[in-house]
Amino acid sequence: MSRTLARARLGLVAAGAFFGGLIVAAGVNLTPFGYAQQQATAPKPSAQEVKPLADASQAFTSIADHVTPAVVSIQTERRATARANPRQRGQVPPGLEDFFDQFDPRRQQQQPSRGSGSGFIVSPDGYVLTNNHVVADADRVNVTLMDKRVFKARVVGRDPSTDVAVLKIEGDKFPSVTFGNDLNTRVGEWVLAIGNPLGLDFTVTAGIVSAKGRSGELRGLYESSYAIVDYIQTDAAINPGNSGGPLVNIRGEVIGINSAIASQTGFYAGYGFAIPITLAKSVMEDLIAHGRVRRAVLGIAINEVTPEDAEAAGLREIRGARVDGFTGEPSPAERAGIEVGDVIVAINSQPVERVASLQRIVRGFEPGQKVTVEVMRFGERKTVTVTLTEAPAETQVASRGTSDAVENASVSNVKLGISVEPIPVELARQANLDSDARGLLVREVDLDGPANQQLFARTDVIAEVLRPAPRRAVKTVADLERAISRVRDGEIVSLYVYNIGGRRDGSEPQGRVVNLRVGGD
Repeated sequence: MSRTLARARLGLVAAGAFFGGLIVAAGVNLTPFGYAQQQATAPKPSAQEVKPLADASQAFTSIADHVTPAVVSIQTERRATARANPRQRGQVPPGLEDFFDQFDPRRQQQQPSRGSGSGFIVSPDGYVLTNNHVVADADRVNVTLMDKRVFKARVVGRDPSTDVAVLKIEGDKFPSVTFGNDLNTRVGEWVLAIGNPLGLDFTVTAGIVSAKGRSGELRGLYESSYAIVDYIQTDAAINPGNSGGPLVNIRGEVIGINSAIASQTGFYAGYGFAIPITLAKSVMEDLIAHGRVRRAVLGIAINEVTPEDAEAAGLREIRGARVDGFTGEPSPAERAGIEVGDVIVAINSQPVERVASLQRIVRGFEPGQKVTVEVMRFGERKTVTVTLTEAPAETQVASRGTSDAVENASVSNVKLGISVEPIPVELARQANLDSDARGLLVREVDLDGPANQQLFARTDVIAEVLRPAPRRAVKTVADLERAISRVRDGEIVSLYVYNIGGRRDGSEPQGRVVNLRVGGD
């Protein structure tokens, strides 16, 4: 009897443990209770339901087979640099030791820095589209095709205001993509993203077009005041390394260049962004034909229209672009009669819905062309004719996620073999520099360049260009670029340099002349 009772108790314990385990697992979403039963009783899909799925799958495989051979992996290399020599001329200003520790050459690895990205071939003779940020400041660019052939690429041109760059590889009969029209693309359409994310070459991901015309905070990716930010948003997985690859519609046509992701970690978090191909194509054509982008502008500072703006302007809909000021001297828009507070609603009868649409409309014209601009001015509709002007050239710098102007950023000068930037505010304050004594702080020295690291200290400032004549002060990066723009390889550049490391109250900065024989790549 006792043995039978023991067995009964053991059976009860086992049953209790089994059912208790199911409850706990269901509670933590490990084994949803009833899932197997639902699967067992679920009806089988009909042939009519299976066929569309098979058709969609077949479409994706056909697109991948057609487009992927034209996608390339891009490898970039930038020569090693060293921070300016800290052992020369003076001590670091008190309180800025930590600031300059980051520039210690001993902390810099004297190895080339390498990067990677994606691109796609757009013509059988080897033109390649990619992002500007993939190849910016690169000294060497290689392109690898799906068949494992590797080509040295030449940078034909790059445009920081649209983040588009064009490369050229030598050869013919390359596989190439077909362009689509992103203007006809609708939200909800299927798309594929193809590229080389996280070192995983020629990866294909699928999603839909989540939105169009995205700008807003994405403007922080650009430092150019003429940036055109008009992204296609997609939930196809995009990760580091996808940059420059194509976004392809269900017909196998490229409608965008994958460029950015929305993420707090730097990896895919649900949404990616692509540059519209119609914009990229027009930039590409300019770069190939002229080596630069000839960008037409109205000469205005603009912003998005708020509900209050629309009401003040007399608009029934909240759309258009608000004029906040004027750029350039003189501004063609101001000269034509446009006023601050106007809301631009159309250009040449093309409706302006937001800032990005205005920029894209104007981008379709050439400098010197006349356009008809319709504005709402506090309840009155007015029409003016504006002769477009060409936007000034801008120097590309690596984006730091700020909206600083270009002249406030660090820029590498290949001829001199150095990187310079305007003196940081904190350093200027510590050194008691007058506002006129700005100059350019030497940040980096190219180990292979003409300015070897023994010529500059880490607190050196380039104040003047003495040669080539005329002698001129250097206050911005643009000043330095202009001063030496016509210097040829092998010629001498003379710079007046002073060091602010040992400067005390009331003391004059210690100056000297540095003569460099310039050289290009």
